[in-house]
Amino acid sequence: MGLHEDLEQIARQERELALPRFDAEIAWELGSLLRQTAHERKLPVVIDVRRTGQPLFYAALEGTTPDNPEWVRRKINVVERFHISSYAAGIKEKIKGQTLTDSQGLPLADYATHGGAFPLRVAGAGIIGSATVSGLPMRADHELVVEALCAVLRRDYNDLKLAPE
Repeated sequence: MGLHEDLEQIARQERELALPRFDAEIAWELGSLLRQTAHERKLPVVIDVRRTGQPLFYAALEGTTPDNPEWVRRKINVVERFHISSYAAGIKEKIKGQTLTDSQGLPLADYATHGGAFPLRVAGAGIIGSATVSGLPMRADHELVVEALCAVLRRDYNDLKLAPE
C-alpha cells in the first residue's frame, strides 16, 4: 500500500473512531487496554492517554527508556497543533519532501511526525485529547492505538487497520 492510500485509511480511522464521550473512566479503559495488550505481547512501550493539557493515564513498560516519554511529548504536540495523527502528519511531510521545520518553522525538538499519537475525537465536540504509544516502529505504534480504540468502540479492527506494507 502506498503513502496516499495510507493517508486515506488514516483519515477514515480518525473520522470513524470517534468516542461518544471522553472522561477519566474512558481514558483509564483505553489506557488499561493498551497496557494489557502491550504487556501480553511483551512490547516495550510508553502509553499516554490525555485530555488536551491533562494526562489521565500513563504507563511505561519494561524495556522503555527515558527517551520514550520525550517522543510521546513531541508526538502529542503534533496532534494538538494539527488535529491529525502524528503518523498522518509524517506521511504528508514525506510526500512533500519536507519536515515540519521546513513547512511550518516548527522545531524538531518539540514536534515528531512519527506514528503513535492519535487524536481522540468526541462526536459533536471535535478533538479533545490524544492517545499515544512510543517504543515500536512508527507504523506499529499507530496501529496499536487504532486497535485499542476499535476494541473500546466495539469496531472491527480488520476493517480499519492499515494494509500491509
